[in-house]
Amino acid sequence: MTEADPVVLINVFKCDPAHQDALMEQLAAMARIQSGLDGFVSQTLHRGLNGKVVANHAVWDSAAAWKAMSRHPAIAAAMGPIMAIATFEPHLYDPGEVITRD
Repeated sequence: MTEADPVVLINVFKCDPAHQDALMEQLAAMARIQSGLDGFVSQTLHRGLNGKVVANHAVWDSAAAWKAMSRHPAIAAAMGPIMAIATFEPHLYDPGEVITRD
């Protein structure tokens, strides 16, 4: 895998159940900003049924594009309110096998 290969970001945000709705809204707002940046492919937010987590699954054209996004001033500004209500653990992955129902 090189810096130019597509990557998948899986980021799990942990929050107090009282903040899950706000976290979803803030992450969706940030995703709308990200969608206009170079290298963005797609993003899906998943609300944890336990009320304590939100998972973000995003696809970027490359690790370099993801890194550039993470340093963008608008993204840094959007992360402020998110960091006030949640902790998170992002990891980049090599896109794997997709299995669908026949």
